[in-house]
Amino acid sequence: MAVRHRVINADPAAVWEVLSDGRRYADWVVGTGASRPKHGRWPEKNSSLEYEIRLGPFRLANETVVRSCRERSRLELEITAGALGTARCSIELREWGDDCLVIVDEHPLHGIGAAVHNVAVETFIQLRHRAMLARLARCCEQGDTRRGTHTRPSPAAEGTGRA
Repeated sequence: MAVRHRVINADPAAVWEVLSDGRRYADWVVGTGASRPKHGRWPEKNSSLEYEIRLGPFRLANETVVRSCRERSRLELEITAGALGTARCSIELREWGDDCLVIVDEHPLHGIGAAVHNVAVETFIQLRHRAMLARLARCCEQGDTRRGTHTRPSPAAEGTGRA
């Protein structure tokens, strides 16, 4: 089971605002093309988005369905990747001082992905989550108006002089 976390320099409401906007799914989910609503109203239970995943010259039509939603604290998704199968992805938001601790937990459910799940696949998922959480942080920190500013540099950027 791939579990990864990151503290994002924005409050949970700002992070939830990004997660709950289905049009922004491709902004923070690595490898996805533009997302479109498929069913329901994102992120209500059983609502879904459709989008494309690019793997080199290949294109896979994907769908993500909301299986559970606790507004501003947890979003549980089932990701369907055609022949590769399905995966469960849980995103939990916790207050962390003035910031938000985001915990992502993903594992395969059905199909080839579940059948070949091993340490190598787990490592790939961990790398993907690291990139995904960095993208989510950029989306949230740039739009964070809680502190009266649009951007607050991350601790890593503060040491380099970059914002």
